[in-house]
Amino acid sequence: MGALTFTTSTSYDHNVTVIGYPSHAKDNSQHKAIRCDVPTRRLHGFRQMQMECGGYHGGVSGGPWIRGYNASARTGEVIGNVGGMGGGGDVDWISYAPLYGKDAQDLYNDANNGIGPKNVRRGTFQPPTDGPVLPGSGETWKHAKQMASGNFSGTGHSDLLVIWTDGEATLYPGDGNGGFRPERQLLAPNAGWKPVATITAGDFTGTGEFDLLVRWDDGRMTLHGDVGSNGLGAGIEMAPSGSIWSHATQIAAGRFNATTYVTDLMVRWSDGELSLFTNVSAGTMGQEYKLKDPNSTWMDATLLTAGQYSGNQKWDLMVRWTSGALNNYVGTTTGGLGSEQPIHGPNKTWTHSVIMTTGQFTSDGLTNDLMIRWSDGETTMYKDTRMNSLGTEIMIAPPA
Repeated sequence: MGALTFTTSTSYDHNVTVIGYPSHAKDNSQHKAIRCDVPTRRLHGFRQMQMECGGYHGGVSGGPWIRGYNASARTGEVIGNVGGMGGGGDVDWISYAPLYGKDAQDLYNDANNGIGPKNVRRGTFQPPTDGPVLPGSGETWKHAKQMASGNFSGTGHSDLLVIWTDGEATLYPGDGNGGFRPERQLLAPNAGWKPVATITAGDFTGTGEFDLLVRWDDGRMTLHGDVGSNGLGAGIEMAPSGSIWSHATQIAAGRFNATTYVTDLMVRWSDGELSLFTNVSAGTMGQEYKLKDPNSTWMDATLLTAGQYSGNQKWDLMVRWTSGALNNYVGTTTGGLGSEQPIHGPNKTWTHSVIMTTGQFTSDGLTNDLMIRWSDGETTMYKDTRMNSLGTEIMIAPPA
């Protein structure tokens, strides 16, 4: 007879078959179900998918979104149903579906086992465990101005360092399994750290504990060594106020040339030039290698980060473009950019990504967990991201 199976998912991009039955004769004079085979994408700001296909009028609510549908065998995986924001859709050609996560699976299992609302009233209900793992809502995280990942605590895996719009700096120690321990305040809100322009983290001092490199609005560059042990003091001045570094639009530390410590720095300048600095250390920016002359194309490189997406000792460069496209450059060295591996093409949702950083937050031993802070404050981790595909999506902080 075949069967559709209830299936959870952690991503929003699928190819699905959506079936619905418009109830009104004027919308469905043949009294037949309608079907669309369509791709899905994320409804920005919500834990929901959306698809575009005309004819989905009133009555289609509850219609399944089926991944891998086999019409002859009548099998497939139901990963959602019409019934998201606004009652299922704003117009007949855009429909929404909630994303089935562990919370939906638990509800499904309870229904199968005859566990009803009375158990909730008795206090036996347990909240879903796949929810946010950082404190605060998206309203709070909209004020995360800059973020950097690194082994600040000397534990062998990454922590998350955040500079807030009010100048506060906090450290969220990672637990090595994709979660975080209680936050540690490095700096109380203050005026002195409000002019931070961009940050990145690496082991520039070679101690095994990560350091923070800061580019300020006025062109200063400062290095703050062993942040986990020393906190954030005045740091070492790497470049003075008014320097050319005021034009360093994006900076990302990595191991492109170095063999042991993260001491290389990728820089995208305001005119589109791309430079790689090797052997950056206390008091010196090392040696510069020009990877791209000034050009208009790389002026659209909105966000940069680096990690071991290809699983190699040397890191790759990840770029988010103004179009929302995401590309990985594998094997980038002092000799030039590596081979381009598209993660995805232009994507409207990804134009809302504001901050991008990569760390080793999980237990696979690779710096390949991509962290994104979105414009609505939602913060997401893509666990175990590969050189040509995003990893498993985990919500770290919910949207506002």
